[in-house]
Amino acid sequence: MKIIVLDGYTENPGDLSWDPIKQFGEVTVYDRTSYVESPLIAERIGDAEVAVINKTPISKATIDACPNLKCIAVLATGYNVVDYNYAKEKGIVVLNVPTYGTQIVGQYAVGLLLEICSHYAAHDAAVKAGRWEHNDDWCFWDYPMIELYGKTAGIIGLGRIGQSTARILKAMDMRVLANDKHESEAGKQLAEYVDRDTLFAESDVIFLHCPLFPDTEGLINKENIAKMKDGVIIINNSRGQLVVEQDLADALNSGKVYAAGLDVVSTEPIKGDNPLLKAKNCLITPHISWAAQAARQRIMDITADNIKSFVEGHPQNVVNK
Repeated sequence: MKIIVLDGYTENPGDLSWDPIKQFGEVTVYDRTSYVESPLIAERIGDAEVAVINKTPISKATIDACPNLKCIAVLATGYNVVDYNYAKEKGIVVLNVPTYGTQIVGQYAVGLLLEICSHYAAHDAAVKAGRWEHNDDWCFWDYPMIELYGKTAGIIGLGRIGQSTARILKAMDMRVLANDKHESEAGKQLAEYVDRDTLFAESDVIFLHCPLFPDTEGLINKENIAKMKDGVIIINNSRGQLVVEQDLADALNSGKVYAAGLDVVSTEPIKGDNPLLKAKNCLITPHISWAAQAARQRIMDITADNIKSFVEGHPQNVVNK
């Protein structure tokens, strides 16, 4: 069996092994192919039966150009880069990795918040520049220090990752609200379910942990921002398209939103004209919430299990049943 890995570098920049996948056939690994539709994608897939991707798109045209393709294994939870409905029509299973990053993504979300509240990196740089050594007082700070104790956090999307974040926030003695279409008993132990408008109105910090669907696309927009508290903090390490970026930039610049911590943007890599690059109090990191080695190893292991289940005729983690 021929297996093609189209964009393997971010999953494995050299600190992991592709051996768990190589046991199933002849494997060719490309570090990068394309993040936009390109004839090169179909050319590289060729007559392979399995295509392993992360962010390289698999479109209808690519599927039609690769008649031997039977399985698309996504090295991630999100699979919107695949035309999975058309793949189903053509008898191609699309597999994802649903649970690899629950803890690390929740940890990272809270880390973004803590950096906003205390500006660790900026104060570290100030100390190393000599400002503490030559300061008249025994301490100094350049930004307001924010205590989270007793404040209210709102989580939109209380699935596995949302619950991971909620556990950390509860340990910090924050009140936790949540909005999710599917309420669960586990969620009720961690948060109070409310409607979105209540969450917007009462939250000091809002976390986005929801998938990108038509009803969540552009969720953070000027109309909903207007419903929020003055000085709210917004954290997004889910999907960039959940945010109308110009609206958030305007709210940051006006002070309506105190700060934002973002690990995702609408177009990645980020474009130089993204309004958030010049917005006040906007912390942006390059989509790395998921990238701890332990989490990437889980992706590798689960992807290998996904391919094994496909080979054995009982595919698991199928997103286009």
